[in-house]
Amino acid sequence: MLLDTASLYFRAYFGVPDSVKAPDGTPVNAVRGLLDFIDRLVKDHRPEHLVACMDADWRPQWRVDLIPTYKAHRVAEEHEGAPDEEEVPDTLAPQVPVIEDVLDAIGIARVGVAGYEADDVIGTFTARAGGPVDIVTGDRDLYQLVDDAREVRVLYPVKGVGTLQLTDEAALREKYGVDGRGYADLALLRGDPSDGLPGVAGIGEKTAAKLLAEFGDLAGIMAAVDDPRAKLTPSQRRRLTEARPYLAVAPKVVRVADDVPLPDVDTALPHTPHDPEALEALTHRWGLGGSLQRLLTTLAA
Repeated sequence: MLLDTASLYFRAYFGVPDSVKAPDGTPVNAVRGLLDFIDRLVKDHRPEHLVACMDADWRPQWRVDLIPTYKAHRVAEEHEGAPDEEEVPDTLAPQVPVIEDVLDAIGIARVGVAGYEADDVIGTFTARAGGPVDIVTGDRDLYQLVDDAREVRVLYPVKGVGTLQLTDEAALREKYGVDGRGYADLALLRGDPSDGLPGVAGIGEKTAAKLLAEFGDLAGIMAAVDDPRAKLTPSQRRRLTEARPYLAVAPKVVRVADDVPLPDVDTALPHTPHDPEALEALTHRWGLGGSLQRLLTTLAA
């Protein structure tokens, strides 16, 4: 089980009241909410391995170099010579280091790699996996990894993590008309304002799905642009031609990496805390209470 950790703690932050606080009055709603999420996921799905995948770099420069608008609107402030900072709610940012410390003390593998997003870490773990993989994320970009033959599916939280939308290839075909392999091409053709991806003007989701059904993949579509006999409308041919510079670089930006240099970590689900003393100190400092105890009881069982 691979967790898109930031996606989940953002959901916890907005789903758990900020009245949930540490003894000193500091909000810990994201911390406790994430612990409750993990507890429920382990209870319901019983993974043998669990990795909390992190954004070591939420806006990698190599992606920005290819498409400068990539996530540009999410930048809170730019300092000359310094990395961009993602806009994060004031009371969430201080909770992220606490989340990291708690996961480490419990012994849940936590992996982020410099120069890569959590999506890329997830993509690489998935590529290396020798068995079924459940990816837990609120980010539809990871639908591209869905693969029935390799038993890779996405668990998409609809409400908390108590209600998860199980996304396999049948679900993707029903909703988008593509399988996991085709989802990245659909996304880059359609564009995604939330990621600063312009897409191809005049090519929406339905048109993109039809083009992929007709021509197979992005390469097939672009070959059709060069073939006067291909069944493209004049408008589609013109817009795809005009979008060539974007379409030449977009696949590398949109597709998650599968070759990230992952550290050597023990991904086995822990049954006892890795550092009980540190965990006890964190519990008292941040008032983790029932959320932590429930998770520890579940892990022990």
